[in-house]
Amino acid sequence: MPSYFSPGIYVEEVPAGARPIGPVGTSTAAFVGVAPDRTARLGEALAVNNWTEFLRLYADGDEFESTPLARAVFGFLDNGGTRCWVVNVGEGGALTGNGRQRGGLDLLEAIDEISIVAAPGFHDAVAHEALLSLAERTRTMVAICDPAPDIDDISTLTRVATAGAGRAAKPSEGGDTPASSGGSGGSGGSGGGTTGSSANPTAHRPRQSDFGALYFPWLRVRDPLSGDLVLTPPSGHLAGIWARTDALRGVHKAPANEPVRGAVDLGHLVTRSEHDVLNPRGVNVIRYFPGEGIRVWGARTLAAEASEWRYLNVRRLSIAIEQAIANGTRWMVFEPNDYTLWRSIRRDIGAFLTRVWRDGALLGRTPEEAFFVKCDEETNPADVRDAGMVVAHIGIAVVKPAEFVVFKLSQWSGDTETETIGG
Repeated sequence: MPSYFSPGIYVEEVPAGARPIGPVGTSTAAFVGVAPDRTARLGEALAVNNWTEFLRLYADGDEFESTPLARAVFGFLDNGGTRCWVVNVGEGGALTGNGRQRGGLDLLEAIDEISIVAAPGFHDAVAHEALLSLAERTRTMVAICDPAPDIDDISTLTRVATAGAGRAAKPSEGGDTPASSGGSGGSGGSGGGTTGSSANPTAHRPRQSDFGALYFPWLRVRDPLSGDLVLTPPSGHLAGIWARTDALRGVHKAPANEPVRGAVDLGHLVTRSEHDVLNPRGVNVIRYFPGEGIRVWGARTLAAEASEWRYLNVRRLSIAIEQAIANGTRWMVFEPNDYTLWRSIRRDIGAFLTRVWRDGALLGRTPEEAFFVKCDEETNPADVRDAGMVVAHIGIAVVKPAEFVVFKLSQWSGDTETETIGG
């Protein structure tokens, strides 16, 4: 209590009871690969906010040529992305560190703002495992895996490839891969990871994961550095579409039925029957529709068909809510674990989830139908309090995408008695 020594009016500022929980960003991506200037900024993770900045950092020397990393960053920015982190592993570099020194994907683990991660140019089983492991370890990002460039047999995308013994995933070290074969185009030998490290060369699907997604096929784009038409992995363009959808509609909107800006053709035109095989296995197909162009036509994770995390928007919205609550309730640590704290938890989280519901991300006609927050003596008995913990149970009803729109049509003879419209 303050001390008062003379009569008068005293005004004291006291903190408000409520501490609003704000949303978190979901659109920052990270790309690991080989830069146009192979020696530029090795072993560093640098933020890039526009194409000019990328060129200044990674293509400013006299000797450089385009790579999948460059096309991914350009595709990300062209499709609506605004900020990404880039790691250049150099010619023949590996996706992860060597145990003694952090490198590649390891550099991204300490950057909290990253929500999307990809490794354009790396697409074998070892690379997929490294990406998925990072996403699962952090639980704050979703990995976009690229398929191999030369897949002709669609059935290989339904079988899980396993990483065999051998070196860490690296881009191919040979010469240029012709664009017609689905490689990196005429843009240098850094264009694509080999599939030789896979123990089963007839399998190309990554393993099941709640924190990963796979898109097929590769895209034919105009290279931003050479101007040539080349095939490139889709991860960079898709990361931009995710960011664009988040900005325009919200993270709860599935990033599908969206045009792919910059894509002029596809490496493989997927048929309806092929799509029927790929979609249940979590392979998101990019398709061409006459009159509508090239569109993303899938929004699934690599989770099992029956998993509650099989839709990308459900997974990403849950991550966003978890991160927002974790950040917004950090003030509660070391507070007295009593009824006042429990009431504050219910109030702050309830107010935040009400805003999420109003944005259309949660299913329900009322907030009570859309979510619940329970934090009381039942969730915090004496033994839990003695262990220094406070426990709150939170449930949310996430809106799922209308993946299958079904219209049931039948013939009508027109001779039955019906009420006159407008009568």
